Amino acid sequence: MDLTFLKPLYAGSGPFSSLYLDLTRTTEDAAKAAELRWRARRGELAAQGAPEGDLRALEAVVEEDLRDRRSEGLVAFAAGGKVGYVRRMNRPPRAEHARCAPLPHVLPLLAELGERFPYLIVRVDRRGGTITCATSDASPDAPPRTIDVPGDEDFPLRKPKGGDWNQSRFQRAAEEAWKANARKVGRRIEAVARRHGAELVILAGDPHARSAVMEELGENLLTHTVETDRGPDGAAMDAEVGRILELKRAERIMRVAERFERELAAGRRAVTGLPATAEAAFGGRVESLLLDEDPAAPTRLWVGPRPHEIAATPERLRELGVAEPAEERADAALIRAVAATDGDLTIIPAITPQAELGVGAVLRY
Repeated sequence: MDLTFLKPLYAGSGPFSSLYLDLTRTTEDAAKAAELRWRARRGELAAQGAPEGDLRALEAVVEEDLRDRRSEGLVAFAAGGKVGYVRRMNRPPRAEHARCAPLPHVLPLLAELGERFPYLIVRVDRRGGTITCATSDASPDAPPRTIDVPGDEDFPLRKPKGGDWNQSRFQRAAEEAWKANARKVGRRIEAVARRHGAELVILAGDPHARSAVMEELGENLLTHTVETDRGPDGAAMDAEVGRILELKRAERIMRVAERFERELAAGRRAVTGLPATAEAAFGGRVESLLLDEDPAAPTRLWVGPRPHEIAATPERLRELGVAEPAEERADAALIRAVAATDGDLTIIPAITPQAELGVGAVLRY
């Protein structure tokens, strides 16, 4: 999971007020209920010592959402009297959180977003197609980019009915027009996939057009292309895309976990356990951080004001010149350090509740 979008959030200094709020409106008094939930979370933040400026900034965002009915769930982080990040969702968060701490509590957000990777959704017909790009380097809130690929050939696109004396000529012309348009779409898919490093292409639309486009794709891209018979738009297509993405996410997680196990078994570029992972993060050596999805994990690390200042003990940070180390959630500390050094994150779904945070890393060197 690319953590680049979190970098601006970490540019500020704490404490951070983290808010995960349910704004669902399924009953007649839903607006009032949502307001009461916000009041409860606001009270929790105030009791934890959240600055009044942060509370006012978060309140302005919540009130705007309640007034405009903009979302069903809200995640926001505030520091220094400003909201540094807002994520509006079409569903409530898995659980509400209100936390004031030295670092933002981002793990539940990242678990909500899931494994992110670049992919394309291509909708084709005999006249051309559209390519929708979802890229991992963009903000999760950014709308996907859509590229129209109109075909160059527009006549004849339908085969004539039987009985016409020149039926075979028109039929050949129709097939040539389809192939020419498919060739243009296929070449554009190849170019866009290379540019964005797409790891998956989902191909929907007219069956004949899909087959023609598939013939134009290179062997390497074909191995990452999935066809779907669902209509190119609508709820059924959205559900199918969601299913395919979940399978791809599971595949990616398994691939990272297998690499981690291989490197660890060989005694090379991998570490496990909190102290060793924290030391690697301090040195900027983490390429991929692996964390269990356990938002209640009690494990803690010590941090300084700069992202790389992270250690298993406060004494270790004092040795490095940090005057006042602060105790923080281990996941929050590790994610900040890895994001700052352009590492990525893989969240391993928790199968059973863990007493300790499961943590490890694949290293750059």
